[in-house]
Amino acid sequence: MHRAAYLLAVFTLASQLLALLRDRTFAHVFGAGQTLDLYYAAFKVPDLVFALVSSLVSAYILIPYILNTSREETGALLSESLSFLAIGGGIICLVLAVFAPHVLFAIYPSFANSPQRGEFILLARVLLLQPILLGISGVLGSVTQVEQQFFLFALAPVLYNLGIIFGTVVLYPLYGLPGIGYGVVGGAVLYVATNIPAVLRSGIRIRPSWPRLSMMLPIVRDSVPRSLAIGMDSFTLLFLTALAARLSSGSVSVFTLASNLENVPLALVGGSYAVAAFPALSKNAFTNRDAFTRILSSSARHIILWSMVFLGLIVVLREYLVRVILGSGAFDWNATRLTAALLALFVVGLAAQGLVLLFFRALYAVKQSWRPFMYQLGAAALTILASLFFLTPLARSTFAFWLSNMLNISPTSDSVVLMLALAATLGEVFLAAWSTYALREAAPGLAQSLVRPLFQGTLAAAAAGTAGYATLILLGGLSSLDSLRMVLAHGFMGGVVGLVVAALSLSLMKNEEFIDIRSAVSRLVHSRDPLAVMRPSAPEERIRN
Repeated sequence: MHRAAYLLAVFTLASQLLALLRDRTFAHVFGAGQTLDLYYAAFKVPDLVFALVSSLVSAYILIPYILNTSREETGALLSESLSFLAIGGGIICLVLAVFAPHVLFAIYPSFANSPQRGEFILLARVLLLQPILLGISGVLGSVTQVEQQFFLFALAPVLYNLGIIFGTVVLYPLYGLPGIGYGVVGGAVLYVATNIPAVLRSGIRIRPSWPRLSMMLPIVRDSVPRSLAIGMDSFTLLFLTALAARLSSGSVSVFTLASNLENVPLALVGGSYAVAAFPALSKNAFTNRDAFTRILSSSARHIILWSMVFLGLIVVLREYLVRVILGSGAFDWNATRLTAALLALFVVGLAAQGLVLLFFRALYAVKQSWRPFMYQLGAAALTILASLFFLTPLARSTFAFWLSNMLNISPTSDSVVLMLALAATLGEVFLAAWSTYALREAAPGLAQSLVRPLFQGTLAAAAAGTAGYATLILLGGLSSLDSLRMVLAHGFMGGVVGLVVAALSLSLMKNEEFIDIRSAVSRLVHSRDPLAVMRPSAPEERIRN
């Protein structure tokens, strides 16, 4: 599992690098202004549709069914799931496309008088194709994961981001904002296409068929809790985006760009381990509870360790990271510093977000599907109430001023957006704590097993951050940061020194997870076929004949 997670992380890194290139293209072309605000705002309604509709037949619900059915039954299940998704999701997206102006300007009234009003509406309509395509990919992706074709699974986001970059560079100059939407849809088509080889290789036959109630009702019944949980998360993000749109111009842009940057380590660590562990968690949930607990604890401990190390380094290197990745063209220095401050707040909740990704899958595996929704509902309420409180005049004059000074930015009207990031992080920490408590019966001793890696990871993070900061100060006295090359060189050296110190600290503490990491990496390096771990290793791991 560790080797699969690290290989997934490698391919995820390729996808995230393209995502960073995508964001750099956005920042360079548009800057932190209303054009980019409109683009990110247009995405939120389709994201909510995807969460509420497409996730009703997602891979995480289908995988346990597939593992326990024949190939013929799996083919019928997937065929009817695809038809259900196309019909149900298509109707909802069509209705939203017709009433797009009313929906958009009810959520974002400040954009109603924008000179790009027409492009904004058309972009939102084009993007409504995305949830249908990604939903189809999710259905087909269930086979990709059961077949353990993690290479294809990790390749899909790479192609998706290539489509968005193509839309920005090539289609935007031709068609304006809708051109980026065309690129998004093209990337979503490629996302679907990457799963086709795994389906063909599995021997499953998918054909058009009308969804039967007897077939879809159990799937939808099990999916509704997860769909509502994802929908609540998307609603919370939509709410925060709507609040950001009411602040100064560019607030939506910097908020989203900082969140995207934090998603890189989240995908590398939390996402990789959650994906690698889920099939094994589903397989052992009721047949071998000891193995279930062991897999869950091991994954969680590695997520915590890596997340804490990333936290220590990113907080210190945040301005270097943002300046190298986004700081070009129309993206000015004020936007760079504000995005860096937002990144620091988001990354505080990195370990919590990674654990939530893993723990929610564990709850789905043990058929406690309603709990994630209830916890997500509580976290959403906390985040929304906290964000509304933090935007009150009293909180602005106290918390916003304090945060601005702590993160080394000027306490201006632009810095109020920091309050939204703080509210989001509080919600994630609350959600992780509640999810850990919820697993006390399914995985006895889980919470206690996380104390040691959290403590040791915190010490390693502090050592890495201190070493990285000292390196930056030393290099700053030797050469000035008057070019992108020097910024990159200083940040790279600070990061390398920080990682080395973190490794030494963990080695001195004889950290168990670090020993596992060295062992897994050593086996990968010396393996004759490193991709073998991403392919089925035994007949019982494939779909049953």
